Amino acid sequence: MRLDGNAVAPDKQLKGISMPETIDVTPSSSSESAPDVSKSMTVTHVLYALHALAPFTMWLLAVVAMIVGMIKRDDIRGTWLDTHYSWLSRTFWWGILWAIIAWTIFWVLGFLTLGIGMLVLWILPVAVLVWYLYRVIKGWLRLNDLKPIE
Repeated sequence: MRLDGNAVAPDKQLKGISMPETIDVTPSSSSESAPDVSKSMTVTHVLYALHALAPFTMWLLAVVAMIVGMIKRDDIRGTWLDTHYSWLSRTFWWGILWAIIAWTIFWVLGFLTLGIGMLVLWILPVAVLVWYLYRVIKGWLRLNDLKPIE
């Protein structure tokens, strides 16, 4: 759009600069011979979506996402998307560990306090859920910005 509100034809140049017809999804810091990751970007978005929905499906979608991620990981190995697969994998495995610990404390101390402890201890599994969703959202936002996880 020009300042006067009229559209500029896509084939015209704006002050001597031509606009690209397509958007390159490879970060600018990568080399010219980097593999095309545009198709793998779609798979990675699907993996993030599965992980985001996982808490509402008794974590079954997280298991599906991990299986798909393991199958597709060789396609993106050595690219910046590999950091996202590692991020999701670590989120999944640490989430399992923290969930086991949280639920064990919830039930053991809840039982020992005749259920009274459960009034306070419910915060532990909820904290794991919030942590899990935070990591999924943070990674997904980095993916949308075409940035690796650092």
